[in-house]
Amino acid sequence: MTEALAKTVLAYLLGNLMGGQIVGRLRGGVDLRQFGSGNVGATNALRTQGKGFAVAVLLIDVLKGVIAALLVPALPWPAALGGGDALPRETLGYLCGVGVALGHCYPVTLGLRGGKGVATLAGVFGALMPLALPGMLLVFVLVILFSGYVSAATLGAAVFALLWALVIDGHGPLSAPALFTVAMAALVTFKHRENIRRLLRGDEHRFEKARLIGRWLERKKEHG
Repeated sequence: MTEALAKTVLAYLLGNLMGGQIVGRLRGGVDLRQFGSGNVGATNALRTQGKGFAVAVLLIDVLKGVIAALLVPALPWPAALGGGDALPRETLGYLCGVGVALGHCYPVTLGLRGGKGVATLAGVFGALMPLALPGMLLVFVLVILFSGYVSAATLGAAVFALLWALVIDGHGPLSAPALFTVAMAALVTFKHRENIRRLLRGDEHRFEKARLIGRWLERKKEHG
């Protein structure tokens, strides 16, 4: 398992390259941890720094997920370190996907206080489970349009990913895609535990401008 371990660790280190930190330094030293929720992800960047900043953060975090899932497993393994693992390339991809997600959520460079892993995992899913990604994005967008809650939209996308991996995909509950999806859905849920509590209390932050369908339905109800 030497190759698998080494590449998973490399993916973890790649996950430590936080889009929020990189864009913040390029923008004159902005530290997202000092604004809004203190999270270094794209959602907090959008709330506190605007669309351009948030898009740049999002792209970096998604890209590192793609790189970790596709390019890191494909790196040549030096003969001097012994024979490479017999693991399929796809399995290595999922292991590296776990590594990059953990690196983003718990970066050693930021004292294990990172983001929530959503954008990075979107990159991993796009690379390894591309057929599932459109459905995940559709659920995410629809929940946003109806409710305005990013956290609820994220959890909805995670539920769709579970349904895809366990029911639709057909590889079985013990396959690499299914095990990866279950583990990452659990990680996303855990990272959103405070959001879930606020949703249950009714005081979660809402993007009213994005709640287009929800507001349209309310207006329609008001006017009979």
